[in-house]
Amino acid sequence: MKLATWNINSARARTDRILDVLQRHDLDVLALQEIKCKPEQFPSEQIEAAGYEIAAHGFNQWNGVALISRLGLSDIRTSFPNQPGFTKGTPDTEALYLPGDMPEARAIGAKIDGIDIWSLYVPNGRAVGDPHYHYKLDFLAHLNAYAQRTIATDPSAQFAFVGDWNVIPTDEDVWDPAAMEGGLYLSDAERAAFFAFEETGMREVSRNFATNYTFWDYQQLRFPKNQGMRIDFVYVSPALSTRAVGAEIDRDERKGKGASDHVPVIVEFSD
Repeated sequence: MKLATWNINSARARTDRILDVLQRHDLDVLALQEIKCKPEQFPSEQIEAAGYEIAAHGFNQWNGVALISRLGLSDIRTSFPNQPGFTKGTPDTEALYLPGDMPEARAIGAKIDGIDIWSLYVPNGRAVGDPHYHYKLDFLAHLNAYAQRTIATDPSAQFAFVGDWNVIPTDEDVWDPAAMEGGLYLSDAERAAFFAFEETGMREVSRNFATNYTFWDYQQLRFPKNQGMRIDFVYVSPALSTRAVGAEIDRDERKGKGASDHVPVIVEFSD
């Protein structure tokens, strides 16, 4: 299986690029984040004509995730167990993120060729200490708890958490750590939440094969200066990690007019 994850930053604005990446990399599965549309607005016709099935989840022009597969899609879910919600504009911090609230469109999962694949758009956090920051940490904690339960129930489970994690795991994953305003993305708590998945037994498999940034801001000529960060990752279960045989980061996809600010991260798994 050849699987890619990509924060597309509007599926409708970049339909041609989606089709090109699917065909150029001969992808079996493409997980998208920030599709920024409702499922009925997703550019399904062109993609289905190329031989793919689609599962999309979005409420409006914000967030949104999707899975595109030519290997079938089953058991589609639009949130993981106990995924926290977030209510904007409420001054009471404790009321901002409750497991029982309606979650934002930040996760979609499906069974694809025997693997449970989740496309994830982890909350940004906005600023260290902001209510959205605590929501981000809560999101990651509940996701990790889900992984822990799954592995404990079935150590042979094959599943993948892929997407935009909005965490810079190490200082080498950003052009200048000091340039990150307020330390967002690389705070101790964010990094601990990211590496907690390794403690659970999961493995981030793209780093074994590919080194590069995955995001360059549109401002201040960040891409031409190569002032980027690595925040898009492929975390997989212990059983699936042994099947990872290669990976690449398609840096060239950031070039040209109308590019997303992220690029695809591609991982190949053996049968």
